[in-house]
Amino acid sequence: MILEQEILPASYWQRRYADGTTGWDRGQPSPGFHWFLDRARQHGWRKILVPGCGRGHEVIALAESGFEIVALDYADPAVQMVRTLLTEKRLSAEVVQTDVLEFRSDVSFDAIYEQTCLCALHPSQWLAYERKLAEWLRPGGTLFAMFMQTTQAQGPPFACPLGRMRELFGTETWEWQPVMGRIDHPTGLHEWACEMRRRE
Repeated sequence: MILEQEILPASYWQRRYADGTTGWDRGQPSPGFHWFLDRARQHGWRKILVPGCGRGHEVIALAESGFEIVALDYADPAVQMVRTLLTEKRLSAEVVQTDVLEFRSDVSFDAIYEQTCLCALHPSQWLAYERKLAEWLRPGGTLFAMFMQTTQAQGPPFACPLGRMRELFGTETWEWQPVMGRIDHPTGLHEWACEMRRRE
């Protein structure tokens, strides 16, 4: 049973980077990222949060476009890679090494780009994470999520079927927009690109 699986410690993710077993990393921004970037420009968002940023391909793209970015990751190698890239490209973003469930912010964000963070968390942690996402967003702010679809019994990645996601991100807090589209992944899995707004 998934719920009996051990919650993964930081050392697990450190080892994945050390071993080069980071199959979730495409080596570039996700094909679905252009939808998020288009909306960010259209709506004039400024402050954007990227939890579980990994090697930071989307963080770099957002920083190049002039947004104010805060990026989070559990693994020290990922954080150091993103910071190095930002320095090399003379770009600015705040990169924080932290457990996302422990992160607190003094500012609210206009939008959150959620791609591989939720599916990396144990399902027993999902409700706490959903509460943190709502806490980080300003009222009316937008959550853009890429929900991983997989049939494997255990994770990560853990399966994020849309029916369960609609229950997790309930209508009392979230206003769902039409599902934007399917994004195929090099691993053979796929994601559904979804957008929702935090209710005022």
